[in-house]
Amino acid sequence: MPQGSFYAKVRRGMPALIDQWRQLGQGDPERLALLLAETARVAKLGMPEATPDAATLAAWCEPEAGDDIPLWAARTATFLLVQMPARPVPQSDDEACAWAYSWLRNRDFSDFETAEKALPKHLQPALAAALKAAWTDRQGLRLV
Repeated sequence: MPQGSFYAKVRRGMPALIDQWRQLGQGDPERLALLLAETARVAKLGMPEATPDAATLAAWCEPEAGDDIPLWAARTATFLLVQMPARPVPQSDDEACAWAYSWLRNRDFSDFETAEKALPKHLQPALAAALKAAWTDRQGLRLV
């Protein structure tokens, strides 16, 4: 896969996405790992085969971990970040791509405008370009 492709950016941004959620969660690392897995299960964002431990969660935050992070973890971190009163935003283009990809995977949107308007107001400017790229990528993957 070309390193400049949208999905490559998503994978490179996932560690920062997970790490931002972990840092803002400010909880015991074991509890945060459990919260991530249980939220995925309850919110139907994925079905983790096993609950990660604190070491796994920390490993997922390493920059080179992108390909090792299960999609349910990134989707769930996005789900939780979007609801935080701290109003976090992505810190890089790659992280914004991971947020946007997860946003579109977490809900079923009929069109781009609906997906964009559903974002919390503070995320609309931060995800504008990434969400457009995510939507284009998503549409390109559909069979005609």
